[in-house]
Amino acid sequence: MTVRIGLLGFGTIGSSVYALIEKEHDAILEATGVDLRVGKILEIDLSKAGVAAPAELFTSDFESIMADPQIGIVVELIGGIDWAFRYVEESLRRGKNVVTANKQLLANKGAALFQLAKDEGRQIRFEASVGGAIPVIKVMRESMIAADLHTVYGIVNGTTNYILTAMYRGEGDYLDTLARAQQLGYAEADPTADVAGHDAAAKMAILASIAYHSRVTMADVAREGIEKITAGDVQYAKDLGYVIKLIGAARLIDGRVNVRVHPTLVPAAHPLASINGSYNAVYLRGHAIDEIMLTGPGAGGIPTASAVVSDIVSIASTKTAGFLQNCSCYKVLDFLPDDEVVSTFFIRVRVEDRAGVLARIASAFGEHDVSIESMLQKNRGTTPSWCSSPTPREREASSRLSTRSPACRW
Repeated sequence: MTVRIGLLGFGTIGSSVYALIEKEHDAILEATGVDLRVGKILEIDLSKAGVAAPAELFTSDFESIMADPQIGIVVELIGGIDWAFRYVEESLRRGKNVVTANKQLLANKGAALFQLAKDEGRQIRFEASVGGAIPVIKVMRESMIAADLHTVYGIVNGTTNYILTAMYRGEGDYLDTLARAQQLGYAEADPTADVAGHDAAAKMAILASIAYHSRVTMADVAREGIEKITAGDVQYAKDLGYVIKLIGAARLIDGRVNVRVHPTLVPAAHPLASINGSYNAVYLRGHAIDEIMLTGPGAGGIPTASAVVSDIVSIASTKTAGFLQNCSCYKVLDFLPDDEVVSTFFIRVRVEDRAGVLARIASAFGEHDVSIESMLQKNRGTTPSWCSSPTPREREASSRLSTRSPACRW
């Protein structure tokens, strides 16, 4: 069976998808019977034509892809929201299936696209939108369909994990390690989407939607990035026995959903603390299972391209659209505001070397029912740091809400 695709975008991911299809063509054909070919490549920068792919494949006219009856699958890799939405929407209306790696598109406008795909009897596959080469979406939608998931958390952004790993290893402050990440291709020239947590928030919105069968959008995710983390902060955390990671967490608590992304102090003994560089890791917990961790490369052209090609082959091997091709968001759950979730926090305070200062600070915490679990004072009279906890009355609730999750929020 010959399957031709229309490739939208020929950047890092798009060119990697083309290269992977060419390299693995014979293996895919032998294993699946699918003769996979790239029919056309939509690219506004036609100077790329003939460099990494034959010039005759390139076009700047989207309609030429829509009008080609041999192209049955459109692979959207242009990024952004507005134009990507128009292209995906039109592709579905014109009877073509879609594969996308665009987490921002799905986190913001996924509901409309999934409904359209259902109405048109088409498929949308999006494994590459979260976790690079990690098949977390496939596992959640197939293997974990009866697991009754209640918690999804982990490291879902390779750029920030590379930066925080480098800072932990003493390779420089935030700006130094960010510059190195940009040089290595782990961070964009404008790294805001990654370092401010937008990328991770979009991924967590997608994962939460799948886990709880209820639509979660970017606007529903509380978000904080790593821009203010310093080498000093990382060292203090290290002295306390923690590693700072940007953690995305989704929880179903008493029938309400809470999703957030923020820097977190992960205990050094926790498996997430050892996930270094650009690698990602996602934990899944459910009432029918204990805990499962999936880990692997979370960034880069080839790892993401492998997930894209896997989705293409899955569509080609599926005769009809079914539940696996949609979000399956058949519930409408309420949200639990972030400020109602009980957590432990790391607090760093710079104080003068005067008698009674620390006692007054501790007293202020006590007046607000916050106990101090541990304290580290570096150099007499400089900066004490605490990992604060709820009072015993609140501790039971905290344990219930945060069991086996990273222990101290930044």
